[in-house]
Amino acid sequence: MSDTKKLKSLGGKTKYYDKPDIGILETFENQHQDYIYLIPFVCTEFTSLCPKTGQPDFATLEIVYIPRVKMVESKSLKLYLFSYRNEGSFHEDVINRIFKDLWKVLNPKYLRIFGNFNVRGGIAIKPLISSVSEKENDIFEKNVIHLLSQWDRIK
Repeated sequence: MSDTKKLKSLGGKTKYYDKPDIGILETFENQHQDYIYLIPFVCTEFTSLCPKTGQPDFATLEIVYIPRVKMVESKSLKLYLFSYRNEGSFHEDVINRIFKDLWKVLNPKYLRIFGNFNVRGGIAIKPLISSVSEKENDIFEKNVIHLLSQWDRIK
């Protein structure tokens, strides 16, 4: 059974943040550590700002991970992602920063983030980053590729 006592965002009064901070992300223990399974999140309302013009950049973010010990609580993830609304950063930087923060708090077996940013100025930028834990190379080769192909097929 999941321990929810330490979670502050879930069920609490919503507090929105002005800037991204790894401390917004809350985690809880994975109750199924013996299994390899995907946790996909799709955020269809992601926004950040162009660092030069201040114009909003809209994107759909796809975050897929395979948990080890910790899992991210979804409301805290939502609040963390929403905190980028006032952040002026290039698309590639945003995706890498989110990746690094999630990798740090989760230490997952696998993590992939795809930023499907809307076309701006006639060009679409769609950064993708992924990594597998060094401890999981054998598992990745045998199982994860199949799981990812299933996710990609049904989304």
